[in-house]
Amino acid sequence: MSEDIPFATVSEQLPSKQLPPNQLPNLVVVAGALIQDAALLVAQRARPPELAGLWELPGGKVAPGETDNAALTRELREELGIGVAVGARVGADVALTPTSTLRAYLVTQTDGVLQPNDHRALRWVGIDELDNLPWVPADAAWLPQLATLLR
Repeated sequence: MSEDIPFATVSEQLPSKQLPPNQLPNLVVVAGALIQDAALLVAQRARPPELAGLWELPGGKVAPGETDNAALTRELREELGIGVAVGARVGADVALTPTSTLRAYLVTQTDGVLQPNDHRALRWVGIDELDNLPWVPADAAWLPQLATLLR
């Protein structure tokens, strides 16, 4: 993701992986699941040091007044050099902190050429590789849903 925020480990997340109903997030981070030919695009983080080398779905922070769709479109243009159409949600929201949440969406590439502008590397992975990657803990919460989408 283009800016660094602290990530909760899976064990530190709320049990439901959702924010309490009376607590709206102050910060939303969006991630894109780009699937082509039964493979998922994953991005290897370059920073911060505690997350460097781990894999994630690319994306970033939603700016004030911006929709999730607009933010994800902007972030994937910045991070990957591609245009996307944003589709359905993937899995539940993941609580990063008490006031920030991470959510994923399916995306379809509409233009551009993939480039790791903000990551160490990009990689296409199939269903048999999902569990073998060292994931950013928050993104690992979606592995069951991602596996279903790759079938």
